Amino acid sequence: MRYLLTAALAATVLVAPAQAASLTEVLAGPQRSEANKARDAYRNPAETLAFFGVKPGMTVVEISPGGGWYSEILAPMLEGNGTYIAAAGNPAASENAAKSVAAYKEKLASYAPSAKVGVFGKGSYDAIAPEGSADAVLTFRNVHNWHMGGYGPDAFKAFFKVLKKGGTLGVVDHRLPEDRPDADMTTSGYMKVSAVRQMAEAAGFKLVASSDVNANPKDTKDYPGGVWTLPPTFAKKDEDRAKYAAIGESDRFTLKFVKP
Repeated sequence: MRYLLTAALAATVLVAPAQAASLTEVLAGPQRSEANKARDAYRNPAETLAFFGVKPGMTVVEISPGGGWYSEILAPMLEGNGTYIAAAGNPAASENAAKSVAAYKEKLASYAPSAKVGVFGKGSYDAIAPEGSADAVLTFRNVHNWHMGGYGPDAFKAFFKVLKKGGTLGVVDHRLPEDRPDADMTTSGYMKVSAVRQMAEAAGFKLVASSDVNANPKDTKDYPGGVWTLPPTFAKKDEDRAKYAAIGESDRFTLKFVKP
């Protein structure tokens, strides 16, 4: 699971400004490791957040923040001027889940003490954030997990409930070509845009824009270990590592929905 944190990461105490002057300052801030900063070239956080219309003063909910790659950007950006809510895993799901959530909370508090943590997971949709409270709900590289887990449609319904009228749902995930079999979405980690649109629109959302800001034409999407073959996971470990490193991170779609 992407939300798992190592003990070493959990123990790290980092300090960020109480309120960063700009996104540029946040991106260069001490709360971000050099390894995480290196991912900016593939994840394009400044351009992605601008596309979604995220700015200080907003209430932003991030669904399934994992180890906190985007948390380290969003939470400091909103610290003192807005509200960041991380809808992390359900600590009641297992002992490991409880440890992971506790570690995530500790790290988040070290650089964004006013940030809040909600709960999201299969069957756990009512404690994400207060109903109708969010200006934006964002999720990065997670829909494939929900689809494989069989709760994608329920997740989108929950996001619709959390958002204010006119609020934004921003989705980034690994792009599967539309001519590939639907079954590939259950094994490869890639998702079809059409499948994501279907779930979102069934929940009541309207697609208003899409962007190729996170596209990667080098990604052939036909790897033996699925999307996890590529960096940063390198599922094949040292086997053809240079080849996959040269490809870079996956080709991703970036979709902006609104709650009418």
